[in-house]
Amino acid sequence: MAKREKDLTALQFIDDVTSQCDEVQRKVLAQILSRNAETEYLKRHGMKGCIDPETFKNNVPVVTYEDIQPDIQRIANGDFSPILCAQPITEFLTSSGTSAGERKLMPTTAEEMDRRQLLYSLLMPVMNQYLPGLDKGKGLYFLFIKAETKTPGGLVARPVLTSYYKSSHFKNRPYDPYNVYTSPNEAVLCPDSFQSMYTQMLCGLYERHQVLRVGAVFASGLLRAIRFLQVHYSDLCHDIATGTLSPKITHSSLRDCMAKIIRQDTELAEFINHACKGEDWEGIIKRIWPNTKYLEVIVTGAMAQYIPTLDYYSGGLPKVCTMYASSECFFGLNLDPMCAPSEVTYTILPNMAYFEFIPLDDSVGLTRNSVPRLVNLADVEVGKDYELVVTTQSGLYRYRVGDVLHVTGYYNSAPQFKFVRRKNVLLSIDSDKTDESELQNAIERASILLQPFNTSIVEYTSYADTKTIPGHYVIYCELLMKDPTNGPGNDVLGQCCLAMEEALNSVYRQCRVADRSIGPLEIRVVKNGTFEELMDYAISRGASINQYKVPRCVNVMPIVELLDSRVVSAHFSPSLPHWSPQRGSL
Repeated sequence: MAKREKDLTALQFIDDVTSQCDEVQRKVLAQILSRNAETEYLKRHGMKGCIDPETFKNNVPVVTYEDIQPDIQRIANGDFSPILCAQPITEFLTSSGTSAGERKLMPTTAEEMDRRQLLYSLLMPVMNQYLPGLDKGKGLYFLFIKAETKTPGGLVARPVLTSYYKSSHFKNRPYDPYNVYTSPNEAVLCPDSFQSMYTQMLCGLYERHQVLRVGAVFASGLLRAIRFLQVHYSDLCHDIATGTLSPKITHSSLRDCMAKIIRQDTELAEFINHACKGEDWEGIIKRIWPNTKYLEVIVTGAMAQYIPTLDYYSGGLPKVCTMYASSECFFGLNLDPMCAPSEVTYTILPNMAYFEFIPLDDSVGLTRNSVPRLVNLADVEVGKDYELVVTTQSGLYRYRVGDVLHVTGYYNSAPQFKFVRRKNVLLSIDSDKTDESELQNAIERASILLQPFNTSIVEYTSYADTKTIPGHYVIYCELLMKDPTNGPGNDVLGQCCLAMEEALNSVYRQCRVADRSIGPLEIRVVKNGTFEELMDYAISRGASINQYKVPRCVNVMPIVELLDSRVVSAHFSPSLPHWSPQRGSL
């Protein structure tokens, strides 16, 4: 298969930067330090006019978000002096990680959009090496924008993908036969998630034979689209059969756009209705979109829990993870995209930012005064785990991203990493990340409602239940009721569920309220003595009785099955928790 010139140029670029990893990294750091030499932050740490990497490492501290939040807040409040970055901060990207229950704000510049676009431009040249003919059809991608707001100083704050979809890079992208989507821009950019999903699904059904790949950002998002089809296929079939658009689609520019697309096709409507009306949805993606070659979704990290369900609905289609990125920085590519999900590794491109790594082997990774010893990108060791630290062009310096990566090998002189996990994340269904302290706080909020009934939560653990679509949090609780005749009823325990949701961070609440990507939280009350049985099980499997602690999250199926076999009642949150864009995005 002859490669097009654009692909050859892209592949040569990847080869060049990965062959000179250390040299490229040194140039990137020198450029960041020289351009930002007059910033308040670097001068504060003794780096004025200095581009020496050793001085940088000796003087500039390794930081978390909480360390730089005062500087971030100043920029958000309207201080546009060069605090972190010499270039103007054009907007904030809201990270799905949270700080004090709210989204983190990551500074970014206009130039950073060009750097992200560069990484996007490399995806299809890599993919084309493995699958021919992707220019002969279209991609059905379920893409959505999320709520955004403005900081007190007038800067927009929004998720990184919303920023990209609203940019001229996306809206005015030149025609490329390898990157044609079934969804029109108007559907992607519709702020109403129902109308956006409905019209994207409708367009995908009309072009069922042209679809060569189906995707969403996260595996959970694609499963949500399948569930949407299950619930709304009758309305979609009605639109196709009659050539009219549902009155539920009220967004004017979207209706105008769809007027040019929608057409009467009774044969297609009958086919869709027949495929969807039964109970058997196994392989539904391949049945409706028969030419689909692969699914493009993130199935690494917490998203791995969705792989069996994706296999069920797709008939085992390959699952492709193309890139590794975050709000802080776009990092790199999967250069073997057709590999099994368990084998996905990412090659970090050394031109994207300056990368350092904290070894997670404590005996090596920490000095005597517990200051992390950092390792350069080119010096990480195969087989070891590291925490990722980045210095970006947009004003983050030695920032702990919170990702744990495992080095699997090298591509030229650039290391390849497997994503292991987010540090300290206990529960995740979609873009939410709940840690142990947040869960404990939620338990304490629920416990207050039990006090009038002389009832307390003796022990608890949690589980991310992804068998339902959307998935939801399950909290297993063992209760101590001093007066069983006056214990809390279903209504009270339902309110406990809601109180827990109100206590969780804004990303969780946005997923529940605006995105509907997480279902109602569930409390499963278990029999007294259940957690002793859980300890007995762990000890029988080799755990030390002296060191045993109740796990605050379980994901091993025998343990989940043990807990479920002891459930005496189940209760769900009766309503949605509070969330608003004004508070939720900041």
